[in-house]
Amino acid sequence: MSHTIRVWDLPTRVFHWALLACVIGLVITGNVGGTAMDWHFRFGYAVLALLLFRLLWGLFGGHWSRFANFLYSPATLLRYLRGQSTPESGVGHNPLGALSVFAMLLLLLLQVGSGLISDDEIATSGPLTSLVSSQLVSLATWYHTSVGKPILILLVLLHIAAILFYAWRKRQNLVRPMLLGDKEVAQAVPASRDDARSRLLAVVLFLISVGLVWWLLQLAPAGY
Repeated sequence: MSHTIRVWDLPTRVFHWALLACVIGLVITGNVGGTAMDWHFRFGYAVLALLLFRLLWGLFGGHWSRFANFLYSPATLLRYLRGQSTPESGVGHNPLGALSVFAMLLLLLLQVGSGLISDDEIATSGPLTSLVSSQLVSLATWYHTSVGKPILILLVLLHIAAILFYAWRKRQNLVRPMLLGDKEVAQAVPASRDDARSRLLAVVLFLISVGLVWWLLQLAPAGY
């Protein structure tokens, strides 16, 4: 007997698709350059706000969105790779998917952070470059353009490949639950809370995240 449960709450789903849209915008505007760099920075600020929100939501969000519920040990990951997974590992993020999520969050934070203090020495510089040493600016610029960008693009492509693999080989649609929230599971497991109260909390946490980004940008010299 299958059970239909709410796996991904609405705030998690909105975060996921908003982050995807912003990352696509970052890649496009970064490659176009020129006046598109104004939008590149705007997308970067939006990504930073979304990431800060996700960090908070990983503590206060729905059951399957909380980091504590997909923070697997190395031994659990090895057992999963050997085909010895538990039923719970197939509900939200499985051990391999969880590793991808944490890698994505970390790399995006590094990419946005390095962008804030990068300088192409032509026409574009991050708002906080004047607050750090020239050596750190050079290192951040090198990482942002030569390391972080290709790694992130590769990680996104691997993420898409994993979705296609699960759809083809395992007959698991990973996109539908992220769109609609619900998923059919073989046994009863906890559902993610997704009501008006939790959604209001998400709005408050997102506004706090936006406020933190705004405060950070106030550190930039006047006239930036």
